[in-house]
Amino acid sequence: MNLEKLFSLQNKLDKRIQKDHKLENENLISKKTLALLVEVGELANETRCFKFWSLKKPSAKEIILEEYVDCLHFILSIGLEKNYDDIRKIELKKSINEPTALFLLFYSSINDFMHTPSKQNYINIFESFLTLGAKLGFSSSEIEAAYISKNDINHKRQDQGY
Repeated sequence: MNLEKLFSLQNKLDKRIQKDHKLENENLISKKTLALLVEVGELANETRCFKFWSLKKPSAKEIILEEYVDCLHFILSIGLEKNYDDIRKIELKKSINEPTALFLLFYSSINDFMHTPSKQNYINIFESFLTLGAKLGFSSSEIEAAYISKNDINHKRQDQGY
């Protein structure tokens, strides 16, 4: 996955949104973090991995991937906000393999970052996110392609006054 390219694309979208919505001088880290938490919940909902009481199957892979890259938009945006956009490689966490535990780790890493917004805690968010993506069956190339597609959609939404 070309993180430099993804950070660049996200930067263009962020700058556009900030300009169009007159937010250039706003600190948006809290709103972006809450948005990320909401997106993680939407992703978990689509996977249904925690819904032990239900026999309904998970959503289609394409829907889950779209929710997944919605999370990526906010992870990248948070990195840009904190000037942590020089990261080029993220390692996967090897010790956890169960989806519900990975979601909880992802939430926990976001919480740790909220309390201590260090670069290492940001990297931990990315590590837990990519580990979850691998468990969900997404390749780096699928994630990157889906991100680029959704980024284009997000620009079109801004064109339409979203």
